[in-house]
Amino acid sequence: MPTKVHIFGEEYSIEGELDAAYVQVLAAYVDKKLNAVAEMAPLIDKKKMAVLAALAIADELHCALEDQGEREKGLKERAERCLSLLDRMLTEKD
Repeated sequence: MPTKVHIFGEEYSIEGELDAAYVQVLAAYVDKKLNAVAEMAPLIDKKKMAVLAALAIADELHCALEDQGEREKGLKERAERCLSLLDRMLTEKD
C-alpha cells in the first residue's frame, strides 16, 4: 500500500518496502530542507531548490560518513594498541 507524503506543498504517493512511518520521517526531513532553501533563496525555481536541498542533504551524509570513518579509525587504533599491550604482557609472563 502506498504511503502518502507531503513535500513542499505537493502530495506524493510512495511505494516500496520501507515502513510507512519511516517514509513520513524522510519526507518531513526533505520538506524541512526544501523550506530552508526557500527561505534563503525565495526567488529561485522549484527545480533549483530541489537540487540545492539535495546537495545540502548529500553534504550532511558525506560529513556523517567521514565522522563515522574517523571514529572507526580511532577505535581500530585503540584496539591495536590494546592487542599489542596484551601481547607484550603475555610474552613477558613466559
